Amino acid sequence: MTTYKGPPLKTDGLNVVVADPNLAPLRERFEADLPGRTTVNWPDPADTDAVVEALRDADVLVSGVCSPEMAAACKGLRLVHATGAGIDKIDVAALPPGTLVANTFHHEDSIAEYVVAATVLLRRGFLRQDAALRRGTWDSPAHSPGAPWPDALADTTIGFVGFGHIGARTWQRFRAFGARGVAVTRRGDVDAVAERLVWAGRVDDLDPLLDTADVVVVSVPLSERTTGLIGAPELARMGESAVLVNVGRGPVVDEDALYAALRDGVIGGAAIDVWYDYPASGNTGAPSRHAFHELPNVLMTPHSSGLTRQTFARRMSDITANIRRLAAGEGLHNIVERVR
Repeated sequence: MTTYKGPPLKTDGLNVVVADPNLAPLRERFEADLPGRTTVNWPDPADTDAVVEALRDADVLVSGVCSPEMAAACKGLRLVHATGAGIDKIDVAALPPGTLVANTFHHEDSIAEYVVAATVLLRRGFLRQDAALRRGTWDSPAHSPGAPWPDALADTTIGFVGFGHIGARTWQRFRAFGARGVAVTRRGDVDAVAERLVWAGRVDDLDPLLDTADVVVVSVPLSERTTGLIGAPELARMGESAVLVNVGRGPVVDEDALYAALRDGVIGGAAIDVWYDYPASGNTGAPSRHAFHELPNVLMTPHSSGLTRQTFARRMSDITANIRRLAAGEGLHNIVERVR
C-alpha cells in the first residue's frame, strides 16, 4: 500500500466529479460517506461535454477513464481515483502536475466465485445437458449409456497462469473442493508450501503446467510479454478434456488459436470473460471476429466476472475514505501515480 501525505486542500469543501456509471446505484451511500461541505457532481459519463464542464472546478475525479480532453479541463485537480484496479484508460501524462492517481480492488472474491462456477458448468457438462434437455433428451449416463461421465472438482488439477489477488483467492475456493493446484508467475516468487500448491514456478514453466492441469485459469495482466502467451502449441498441450478460464485479458490467449482449439475439440471447453473486441459505446458489438457463440463448449460472459454489488460497495468505501483523507491532508492509500 502506497501513501502520500499533503496539506488540506481548502476550507470550503471539495468538488468531486463522479463519472462512472457503476457507482450510480450507490449514490446516496457515496455522498453520505464524504466529509461535510463536499460538492458532488454526477454528469452523464456518456456525455463528454457534460463531464468536461463539470471538471473545470473539480478537485477529485472518480472514474476509470480520463481522456486528454477531460484532463485538459482539470486545472485544479488533485486526485483521480479509478473505480477498479486498472488505470490504462487514464491519460496520466495529460493531468496537471501534482495530481495523484489511485486505484482500488475488491474484485477478487467475485472473480473467484465466477471461476469456480464456470469450471463446474464446463467440467460437469451442464451447458451441454441443459441444451439437450431443452430438446427433450436426457443426456446423462443414467439415461443414455453412451453419455460421458462428468468430472467433479475433487482430485482435479488447477493450473494458475498468474497468482496475484485473483489467483490466490480463487485457489482458496478450489481447495475447499479437494483440488490440487500448480501456478506460474512472472517473478516466480510464489511460496508453494505456504500456498498449499503442488508446485509453483515462473512463466518459463508454462509447458509442464499445461501438461498436467485439468483446468487452466488465466489471470495475468496484459503486457508485451504476455500477449499471445497461450497459442496453438500451448492449447494442444492441454488435452481434449481440459478447460480454460480466462479472466485476465483476452489477447493473453491467441484469438485464432483458441477458436480453432474449441471448434476442433483440441480442448474440452472454455469460459471467456475477457475479449478481443469491445463496443466503442453502448452495449452492442461482437466480442470477436470468430463465431464463438456458435460453439457448444464455450461459456461467454461480457467481462462481468468481477461485477457484483459487493465489489462496488467495497470499492466505494475505499474511494470515499481516500477523499476524506485528502480533505484532511492525511496519507492516501493505493496511490499508483503522482504526476510530476
